Amino acid sequence: MPKAKAHPGQLGFDWNVPVPARGEGALAGYERRVNALVGTIIASDGRSRYAIAAAMSELLDEDVSKSMLDAYSSPAREDHRVPFTRLAALVIVTGRQDLVRDVMGEWGVSLLIGAETEIARIGQLRQRVEQDKREIRELEARARPIHEHRKGQQ
Repeated sequence: MPKAKAHPGQLGFDWNVPVPARGEGALAGYERRVNALVGTIIASDGRSRYAIAAAMSELLDEDVSKSMLDAYSSPAREDHRVPFTRLAALVIVTGRQDLVRDVMGEWGVSLLIGAETEIARIGQLRQRVEQDKREIRELEARARPIHEHRKGQQ
């Protein structure tokens, strides 16, 4: 499977550790932020809302209409909450995974996209190599040469 190309307007990964929202009212207005996010995602795509809705419908195997997208993208339409599956489908069909980082950050979640995953894996492997080197140094400092060890057993 070929690697997906980054969206031309895609933001770079922020390596800061997100902190989940906590406390009374910490997520107040969250639904409006999600609605605004939907509007931003749709506006960043060159296709019509009809085309986006059709692509989402195909992906979900259920009807998503242009009027649903209009309602989902309006912060004033509090009666139209965006189902998670629909948000996920919208993000997938538009390729704008980068735009969900902020709302996910409120959950205390970071998102790696494409090559960022490989970069994080390289960091993880380097960390493991350093741990292994540290263990080798500790063992070398404690270990006696084999011939000395055998003399002690005789």
